[in-house]
Amino acid sequence: MKISKANAPHYIWGGQCDGWHLVQQPELSVIHERMPPQTAEVRHYHEQARQLFFVLTGTAELEVDGELHTLGPQEGCEVPPGVPHQMKNVSSGDVEFLVVSHPQTRGDRVEAPPLGEPKRD
Repeated sequence: MKISKANAPHYIWGGQCDGWHLVQQPELSVIHERMPPQTAEVRHYHEQARQLFFVLTGTAELEVDGELHTLGPQEGCEVPPGVPHQMKNVSSGDVEFLVVSHPQTRGDRVEAPPLGEPKRD
């Protein structure tokens, strides 16, 4: 079946961010997400899931274990299991990105303590 934001299951997270489940299987999750300006997810890690964050449009900041990565269009970063991370949109425009998780993250998320000033790449 052909899948897109138009027909994928949609959800809202963080009060104003969007997610569309493009693939939702126990062994694999692919989500297209949109974060408006000045939004961030809660810093966390996954006990089992390995993730890839891949920016489609806009610019995002992804903190991974104390290191800050600025990701522009067509750039991504892998996050291994057990590693604290936080995706942020500190820009003035929306950012859209894919989150690919193996296995899926349902029930696998653990909140991590906030971080001080991260190192920049």
